[in-house]
Amino acid sequence: MNKILKHAPTAAGVALAASLGAGQAVHAATWDMPTPYPDSTFHTKNIAEFAADVAAATDGELQIRLHTAGSLFKHPEISKAVRSGQVPAGEFFLSLLANEDPAFGADSLPFLATDYDQAERLWQAQKPVIEALLKQQGMQILFSVPWPPQGLYTTRPIESVEDLKGLKFRTYNATLEKFADLAGAAPTQVEAPDIAQAFSTGRVEAMITSPSTGVDSSAWDFLSHYTDIQAWIPKNIVVVNTRMFRKLDESVRDVVLEKAAEAETRGWAMSREETDTNLEVLQDNGITVSQPSEALSTGLRKIGATMLEQWRAEAGDAGAALLDVYRN
Repeated sequence: MNKILKHAPTAAGVALAASLGAGQAVHAATWDMPTPYPDSTFHTKNIAEFAADVAAATDGELQIRLHTAGSLFKHPEISKAVRSGQVPAGEFFLSLLANEDPAFGADSLPFLATDYDQAERLWQAQKPVIEALLKQQGMQILFSVPWPPQGLYTTRPIESVEDLKGLKFRTYNATLEKFADLAGAAPTQVEAPDIAQAFSTGRVEAMITSPSTGVDSSAWDFLSHYTDIQAWIPKNIVVVNTRMFRKLDESVRDVVLEKAAEAETRGWAMSREETDTNLEVLQDNGITVSQPSEALSTGLRKIGATMLEQWRAEAGDAGAALLDVYRN
């Protein structure tokens, strides 16, 4: 049975469909769109606004029904579902595809781009490469939005890389697995919706993720320290199946691209705002928020330099060209 038929639409999807009313176009198309994060995440809120904007601007000719928190497809399955045409569009963490090509993971390289200006420059260098890779898979980019700079969450203070040795370390892609290995930690794959349970049961003891994810998972319930290492600024990407996109009328396609551009601009602004706001929320709820010690910063940057050299070797001439564009 088609997986879509097994799942009831989320509340967000029902509300969106209801808002269109009885006057929607006779030939309206409905797109099911999976996202991996809960409704409270700013990425999901941004996508819900994008979907509502598209429905309004097309007079209901295109409805985008969101399935959040991995309710339709689990996170690692979403890109494959869009590629195969099981769903027309979806959102996923860009560097999840790093095993397919190193270029997908450039934004998750530790300490390559650590502030938003650097992240924007890196995306401009990375985007043409990603567009070409996705085109080969029958997909195209609608928009991409970054997470806030990634910090280190732990159940105790961390003063140096040596303090990470042996800790069970949450990972969600190949880049973080390498990072954990180089730090001497024990990598454990855990998706965002399962973070609280993984910490509470002792399955993991440390993670690198954004202030947003920490707040969404109520990290203060199961850990005590956040070190603001600003390791990297990774991105989520929203893609569409090219063949299914071309089935839309040209006027509808134009609206989708216009609203996607607005969503990207809005999403970057939301990400910047989330950083300061959520660091305060973590602190207000009892988590000790601190800057990394010099020893920790030095050790982490050594790991970052090692990973960058490994990435260069794997990415070859294409990777070197991407870095040249970014740095120049």
